[in-house]
Amino acid sequence: MKRRALAGALGLAVAVVGMTACDSGGSSASGDSGTIHVLVYGDASNKVEKQLVETFNKSSKVKAVLDTIPGADYQAKLNTVINTPQAPDVFFNWGGGSIQPYVKSGLLLPLDDMIAADPGLKSNFLPSVFNTAVIDGKSYGIPMRGTQPVLLFHNKKVLADAGLNVPKTWDDLLDAVRVLKAKGVTPFALGGGDQWPTLMWYEYVFDRVAGPELFRKALSGDKGAWESEDAKKALGMLKKLLDAGAFGSNFDSVKFTDGGSPALLAKGKAAFELMGSWEYATQQDANPDFAKGNLGYGAFPGVPGGKGDAANVVGNTNNFYSVLKKSKHPEAAAAFLKLMYSDEFVKAQLAIGNLPTTTSTEQFLGTAANPDYSKYQYDLVKAAPSFQLSWDQAYPPAASTPIRTAVQQFFDGRLDVDGFVKAMQALPAS
Repeated sequence: MKRRALAGALGLAVAVVGMTACDSGGSSASGDSGTIHVLVYGDASNKVEKQLVETFNKSSKVKAVLDTIPGADYQAKLNTVINTPQAPDVFFNWGGGSIQPYVKSGLLLPLDDMIAADPGLKSNFLPSVFNTAVIDGKSYGIPMRGTQPVLLFHNKKVLADAGLNVPKTWDDLLDAVRVLKAKGVTPFALGGGDQWPTLMWYEYVFDRVAGPELFRKALSGDKGAWESEDAKKALGMLKKLLDAGAFGSNFDSVKFTDGGSPALLAKGKAAFELMGSWEYATQQDANPDFAKGNLGYGAFPGVPGGKGDAANVVGNTNNFYSVLKKSKHPEAAAAFLKLMYSDEFVKAQLAIGNLPTTTSTEQFLGTAANPDYSKYQYDLVKAAPSFQLSWDQAYPPAASTPIRTAVQQFFDGRLDVDGFVKAMQALPAS
């Protein structure tokens, strides 16, 4: 669940220090106490990061300290500390627009010298993924965790009880909404309180209607893209889904980050949830029996007549580790990053349902927690004509709050189509 929530209060900087998962009291990038601090997004994937830190510390004189920040607060607190003495040496991010301001401010270390010394830091990853963290021709991130396409998850039992199949087209989806509503089941669990889960609906519907080119134009600064016929058609389809009651009436009081929306799916109170592939790891951690027996998954439905290929995916191409330029131990950071293409890393990520993007991943798919699920993701991403980076990650961080606000207000009925278009046209260009 890799999204950003931008805020910026000075008190957040203090909170970071107190939220470390295993803080030995060592210094951060600006100090030199024989440690490197590795800051990551706090969620179910942390078990793998803890394991790799332990592996690294067994042989390194410079020890790694893993710090975590709960998901919903991650980007805000990172922004608060990144240029302070509490800054980490190595930190989790989404590549693309999420690190662009840090590059422009000269805070990040270009990794090209590290790659020259160890070409495997680049050659052991799929090029299309690695390049997400290349800015102005320089490399600023090494892939970690895995690729995270957004999938349409479902509760197998709920669908079976309703006599429904997984929707393949938009009309199928609307039909499923009608059937489920009649049975008193919320069709789609939605953590609207987090806002970013709502954004996933826009990303897919816009892609299916207009194809990926519309968003590329908008991202490049073409404000006319947002008021195009295709954009307005996509908004109209979303409004129709809302009016049909597809998300229930209190989705803004539900969150993914506190386990609310996944629980609705697991308990059968909702039939579907549109979510990143980390849904599996989340359910495996919180509802293991459901994850093993009744959690289903599939691609987002196609839109007949739309310009977007039904095989296109949206989501996060990967997460990345970047290094602060002022780290006192870049050699140790490089050694730590080397673990991101190790067999141990690949197997550990697969074991919790994540899908690493190393060139060796395919040979280990059979060792995954759910081999069928991992192979499905792998084949989906491999075959996708387009993998669109989430809007709030493709844009610079300053656009995150305006995007999320517009998305939520349109779903709430506080913005009409013209209001949403104007809000998106006001976003800063990439």
